[in-house]
Amino acid sequence: MKIFTLVLSIIALGLLIFNVTQINFDAPFKGDSIIALITIVASLCVIVMMAILRTSKKIEQKIKERK
Repeated sequence: MKIFTLVLSIIALGLLIFNVTQINFDAPFKGDSIIALITIVASLCVIVMMAILRTSKKIEQKIKERK
């Protein structure tokens, strides 16, 4: 599970970096720039969700060790 979340986070980071280069800063809400902005937000959501999943798995493991 740890490798899976790491791989997904790296892919999301790669998409985020790629889409930052696709934004036209003169008109960020027109054409392909809006698609790039939406994808950036989606990539950030994936990164946050994977961080939450990793944290919850660590907490679950600590609870199991206690019992």
